[in-house]
Amino acid sequence: MERIISVENSNVLVKMEIRLDLRKSVEQNAEIYFERAKKLKHKIAGARETVERTGKSLQKLEGHRVERPEAAEHKAKKEWYHKFRWFFSSEDFLVIGGRDATSNEIVIKKHTEPNDLVFHTDMAGSPFFVVKVKNEAPTQRTLLEAADATCSFSRAWRLGLASTSVFYVKPAQVTKQANTGEYLTKGAFVIRGRTNYVENKINVAVGLFQGAVMAGPLDAVKKHCEKFVQVVPGDKKVSDVAKMVRKLVGGGLDEIVRALPGGNCELRR
Repeated sequence: MERIISVENSNVLVKMEIRLDLRKSVEQNAEIYFERAKKLKHKIAGARETVERTGKSLQKLEGHRVERPEAAEHKAKKEWYHKFRWFFSSEDFLVIGGRDATSNEIVIKKHTEPNDLVFHTDMAGSPFFVVKVKNEAPTQRTLLEAADATCSFSRAWRLGLASTSVFYVKPAQVTKQANTGEYLTKGAFVIRGRTNYVENKINVAVGLFQGAVMAGPLDAVKKHCEKFVQVVPGDKKVSDVAKMVRKLVGGGLDEIVRALPGGNCELRR
């Protein structure tokens, strides 16, 4: 037989119930609760030690936490020209280029203004590059960089050529009106009038500019990017080289792949 006794302590606001076994003496009932109290005290002490150890472990982990590269990267503000090939020349002119036939059409039709300069090669399959001119005209320095980019992102890279014929014209000289009997495919244009040829060479570097991956001639990238690597034709896959660039410079892997020239390459040591 058991009896329940309710005990209150108003000083510490504790209320509990004690079950007494009437078949046992007061001393025997007290002994039972004394043993229970000792076991409970040991459990509380063990729990406290576990909490303290866990807290110390968390503090150590917090002090040595390593962020994943994706989380640590600065998220670049998306600009309209990021959809194309792009770089800022060493004279701070924005230069944009097509990635394929569709983007060639867009660059020429939607993002070319009367004062700009349009670059192309005599080779089929070349991208159009455009130097965006606002106030002052670019000097030979920017013209050479734009010509290098036009060469580097053309078929010359895949063919293993060190350079190719690159010229520039005014936007008014670029038209979709084909000659009689001719048909222009997507991304192709007719150039009318005088063309201005510029010396050029294969010349590509990759860096981060304001958090975005920028690929262009070495001097331009060096001017605007704190970290950069130079890329040359080679025998490595673009995806493998992109991983190396990401490790050395940073940036998103897909963004780097899109920025690299279309062909096998390697980093210049």
